[in-house]
Amino acid sequence: MEIAGTSALVTGGASGIGAGVARALAARGATVVVADLQAEKGEALAAEIGGVFARVDVTDSASIRAAVEQAAALGPLRALVCSAGIGWAQRTIGRDGEFDSAHDLEAFRRVVAINLVGTFDTVRLAATAMSRLEPTESGERGAIVNIASVAAFDGQIGQAAYAASKGGLVGLTLPVARDLAAAGIRLTTVAPGLVDTPIYDFAEDAEEFKAKLGESVLFPRRLGRPEELASMVVECLTNPYMNGEVVRVDGGIRMPPK
Repeated sequence: MEIAGTSALVTGGASGIGAGVARALAARGATVVVADLQAEKGEALAAEIGGVFARVDVTDSASIRAAVEQAAALGPLRALVCSAGIGWAQRTIGRDGEFDSAHDLEAFRRVVAINLVGTFDTVRLAATAMSRLEPTESGERGAIVNIASVAAFDGQIGQAAYAASKGGLVGLTLPVARDLAAAGIRLTTVAPGLVDTPIYDFAEDAEEFKAKLGESVLFPRRLGRPEELASMVVECLTNPYMNGEVVRVDGGIRMPPK
C-alpha cells in the first residue's frame, strides 16, 4: 500500500519506537499525527517531521476519536500504528504471605486498560474511519500495526500485568484481522525485544546497563534501535500480503525467567 500523500496516526508517537515509526512514515511521504500525552516532545517531533501533535490518552475514547478525525482531515487515513503503552513490575504474591503484599490489582487493571483496551479502542475507531475511504487499486482501504512485546511469549518474573496486556494484543491479531478483511483493512502485530528507548533511563549508568542487557541478545549482541523496529512496521503497512500475523523483531532473544 502506498502511504505517500496519505495521513497516518501513531499513538505513543512522541518517543521511543513510536517516534521512530513517525519519522519513518513521514520520510515515506505521510502526514503523521503524533498522538501522545507528552506534549513538549510530541510537538517538537511533529514540527521536525512536518506533522501535527494530538494530545491523546488512550483510556479516553473521546481523545482517540478527536485524533482520528484530525488525521482524517489531513488526508485519507490509511495507516495506524498503536505504540502507546506502559510497563509494570511486581510479583503476584509477596514474600511475607500477607494479602496486602500481593500484586496491586489497580496497577494490573491500569496496564491492561492502556496497553490492551486502549489499543483495541484506537483500532476500532481508526478502522471505522478507514472503512469510509475509497479502496486503492489493490482493494485496500488501510493498514494497522499494533506494537506488542516478546513478553507476550517470554514473560519474566514480575511481568504478569505487562505480559498479559501484550499477550492480549497477540491474541486479538487474527480475529480482528478477520473482522477488518471485509472492509479491505489489514492488521498485523510487531513484537519487539529489547529496544534502546527512554524506558532504561532510570538506571544510574544507563549506557552501561543497556550494554549489559544487550549481551543476552543472540545476534547482534546489543539492544535494538527504534529505526529497526520502524522498518518492520513500515513493511507491515506497505506489503499488501502481510495480514493477521505477529512478527518478532528481537535479535533472536528468548527471555529468561529473570
